[in-house]
Amino acid sequence: MKRLSWFNITALTVGFAFLYLPILILMIYSFNGGRNVAIWAGFSTKWYGELFRDQAFLDAAWVTVKVALAASTFATVLGTMAALVLVRVGRFPGRTLFSGMIYAPLVMPEVITGLSLLLLFISLGVDRGVFTIILAHTTFAMCYVSVVVSSRLVTFDQSLEEAARDLGCSPVSAFRLVTLPIIAPAVISGWLLAFTLSLDDLVISSFTTGPSATTLPMEIYSSVRRGVSPKINALSTIMISIVALAVIGTSIAAKRAAVRAQRDEQAAARATG
Repeated sequence: MKRLSWFNITALTVGFAFLYLPILILMIYSFNGGRNVAIWAGFSTKWYGELFRDQAFLDAAWVTVKVALAASTFATVLGTMAALVLVRVGRFPGRTLFSGMIYAPLVMPEVITGLSLLLLFISLGVDRGVFTIILAHTTFAMCYVSVVVSSRLVTFDQSLEEAARDLGCSPVSAFRLVTLPIIAPAVISGWLLAFTLSLDDLVISSFTTGPSATTLPMEIYSSVRRGVSPKINALSTIMISIVALAVIGTSIAAKRAAVRAQRDEQAAARATG
């Protein structure tokens, strides 16, 4: 194994410090007792209490979670269907246009997407609120799901599905019992990606929301424009902790699943040997 040089160690240290030191400072100052976010005034957790008593932040968080859950679910269903059409159907009239419309949100600026959706809702006379945000997030998130699921379907062995059809399964049953369990990791990854993108979106939500619905990124942005409050540090620390725990939990579950699969393979090998 090649040893790391001092240059590599220094570059890694500087790179990680540049990425994570601001986050660490933010988390430390979330326990600052003073109102000034740049001056340490003693350890305190009062800003967490202030955060949970701020109804505007709580309402925005609830709206964000509802929108993310609904939009990621719809985007996963539509994105998986689009991936099946692109991979399984093959050449058909309008395929180039269809694939271009699916992948357009990947490269289109969010301002253009948000403005076009705003004009669409205005022309249709749709009242803007939670429903329009869900539609907007589904529109741009489904293309990411389609890319993830398509990459898995390209390498999928269709002979497994054909064998199920030969054994009497209908096309729907074969997809539900054979194809879907195999591509499930890609589908789940697409759902998680869509959920994350919906949680984080600010630009498109700003165009498609109304006075009755404010997402958490919009509330944070509005609060920061009025002045940085220590409550923002507390909220950011909570979000970072949730993400970190989710990543650690997922890693542990994946490692346990890999160990369990390896044990099953070894047990099967001993049984057949």
